[in-house]
Order: sequence, then C-alpha cells, then structure tokens
Amino acid sequence: MSKVAVVTGASRGVGKGVATALGAGGWTVYVTGRGPIDADSPLGSTAQVVDDRGGKGIAVQVDHRDDEQIAGLFAKIAQEQDGQLDLLVNNAWTGPDDGYAGFATPFWNRPVSDWDSLIGVGLRAHYVASVEAAKLMVPRGSGVIGNISSFGTRGKLHSVLYGMSKAGLDKMAADMAVELDGTGVTAVSFWLGLVKTELLMSFGVDEFEGFSITRAESPEFVGRVIKAVAEDPNVTARSGDTIITAEAALEYGITDVDGTQPDSHRTQFGGGAVFGPSVLGRYPQLG
Repeated sequence: MSKVAVVTGASRGVGKGVATALGAGGWTVYVTGRGPIDADSPLGSTAQVVDDRGGKGIAVQVDHRDDEQIAGLFAKIAQEQDGQLDLLVNNAWTGPDDGYAGFATPFWNRPVSDWDSLIGVGLRAHYVASVEAAKLMVPRGSGVIGNISSFGTRGKLHSVLYGMSKAGLDKMAADMAVELDGTGVTAVSFWLGLVKTELLMSFGVDEFEGFSITRAESPEFVGRVIKAVAEDPNVTARSGDTIITAEAALEYGITDVDGTQPDSHRTQFGGGAVFGPSVLGRYPQLG
C-alpha cells in the first residue's frame, strides 16, 4: 500500500512542488486549496501532475479559514484510506490583501486585519490541521506533521506578522513533539531558503531580498527533502526540530532538479536554528 500525504495550499508554488516530489515516490497525495478542483484548475493540475509522476493525486477544495472544512478533509481521508495518514505538510498561506506591497509598510500603518490572513491562515489553520492529523496518526503509531516555516523566525523578513507566524510554527512543532513523545508520531518545522516559485520568477530579477535566484531552491527540491525526512526510518529522532532544507539535502544526498545544491541562509540570519540540535558540528562549512 502506498503512503498517504496531505499537502495544504498545493495549487502552486511550494505546495505543488512538494506534491510533485511525493508523487514521484508513488505516494497518494491529497492536495488542498480554495479554488475549484476541475482538471483545468491549478489545484486539479497539481493532482494530475502527481498522477503523471507515478502517484495518485486527489484534489480537495478546502478553505483553511474554516475549521469544519479542515475537519471534513481528514474525515474523508479516514474513510477513503482506512485511517492511514503518513504525512501532513502544513503549507496553506495567505498574505496581506494587497499582496507583497503589504510588506513594505511598517506595522503601525497597516490594517490590523492583516492578522486574519498571516496568523489566521498562516498559523491557526496549521494548528487545526495538525490536531485532525494527529487523531489519525497517533492510533496507528506513526506519521509526520511538517510545517513550512522560514528563516523569518530568526531575523526580520517581510513583516512583523510574517515573522510571528513562522516563529509560532516552529514553537508549535517543538511543543507538539513533547506531547507526541512515545506515540511514534513526529512533528517538525522546515526552514526553506529563497524558493523559485512562479510568482518570484515572474519578477524577472536576479536576486530577491539580497539572495541569488540562481542559488535558490525549486519547489520540487523542497519536496524531495520533505519526502526524504518522512521516509527516514529514524525520523522520530528529529521530532521537535527545525530542519533547514538546504542542509538536510546534504545529509540525504539530494540535489535540486537542475543538479545544483541550493544555499543555506543560516549565517545570514544569525546562526543556529531556534529549536532542535545545531547541525554545525556535522556541517562546519555552513557556519
């Protein structure tokens, strides 16, 4: 039987890349998003790519601002997969109403309603999904809950609320790991570097926020790392950790789709991760 995953916010970008990499490994992947799920829609396209890569893609329309819709997603999985869920990737995200422009204005000049997107979806919805996933994973004694976070936890990136949401995801994984200890279920957070999403590439720039586009990560690279972590027989030893994708790739022997090795941004953001063991002992060149 194939492994079963949920990737939230998978219509495009990181979510689509993660789903694609899991599909290449033969996984059954439930992909979610607010949009329609027909074959011509972005979400339907992601499910088709999973199929094309050798897995099984199942598109489910979910508004992650609605707790009942999230619960309904996991009820559907419980019914269709006999309770099996091996991986949850919390990736759903909504930025300010005015897009990246909202990151250029200091917090006191921004509407407080930014909280509803950056914290409501970027943090709270992930907690709700994790609760529902744990209800399936704990009885089976296995599974991985992974949060898509970033170096915005360690240093200023984009906005105050952006950093707050990412720091919350890391702390959530660390504390969930304590309560999950002994259950066989793992909770981790992933720090991505600069990612070559469709949106970023549309800007037509050579660098972004001071980082080179050519040394950035592809969405599928992120997926390859997450897949390797989820399939690691010793994954429970990582529970509670913050995992830097570029560094984990070295450990697992993973390269990007073009054969390159993306850069870690650890030093630019002040050194070691907030939670979990430092890997500088294993990779001193990253210090």
